[in-house]
Amino acid sequence: MPSPVASHSLRLSVASGIATMTIDNEARRNAIDFATWRAFPQVMATLGADDNVRVVIIRGAGDVAFTAGADIGEFGSLRASPEGGRAYEAANLAAFEAVAACPKPVLALIRVFCLGGGLGIALACDLRIAADDAVFAIPAARLGVGYPPAGMGMIVAAIGAAAAKDLIFTARRIEAAEALTLGLVQKVVPAGDIERAAAGLAETIAVNAPLTIRAAKAAVATAAGLPGAGTPNDLQALADACFASADYAEGCAAFLGKRSPQFTGR
Repeated sequence: MPSPVASHSLRLSVASGIATMTIDNEARRNAIDFATWRAFPQVMATLGADDNVRVVIIRGAGDVAFTAGADIGEFGSLRASPEGGRAYEAANLAAFEAVAACPKPVLALIRVFCLGGGLGIALACDLRIAADDAVFAIPAARLGVGYPPAGMGMIVAAIGAAAAKDLIFTARRIEAAEALTLGLVQKVVPAGDIERAAAGLAETIAVNAPLTIRAAKAAVATAAGLPGAGTPNDLQALADACFASADYAEGCAAFLGKRSPQFTGR
């Protein structure tokens, strides 16, 4: 598929229904500049609308970091004034919300640093798988940054209110084992196994019924107050579409025939 990327720091590839979005800025630990923040909504909307994409993986380039967060080189220019700071935070939040609202399952593959806005991107994903060398932090309180309230909602949805307060108030770094205990990540594997483990999880999801997953994601978002939520009528329509689909007929036939189903998303 043609790349919809609007920033040199985002790369896309698609294979076997799995799209991989790579934050590519290794020299700066995959820090995200303003142009890249602004590119996220366009890219996620394109992936969400592409019938060839079943699952999205977000990762950092190489093995240096998922992302160390916002590019601090822009703090003295774009974020130097209150107005600039608010505009920058608005771009951050739009990126978080675009990831969270994508109708496809989105997985974060996390190596080494997952900090600040980078952790915001990871928390906007549906599932997070981390290498055992990963470290996490939200240093807003060390920078005087007001964390976006909607972004805070994603943190609370993932780990609960008290743990969210701990991370924000202390600005401390936590390692992968503690992140797993908190529920911030769903799985921790040795660094050498992270690629295979993330691919395996994506493949497991990709073979399942896309309409069922879409309906479930919208229902969970609604229950948790997250982006991608719908009205009761919206949610019922998504569930009804599953029963009216060719995939429902295929799933039943495969179950009765004791074979693996071949879902088409229709």
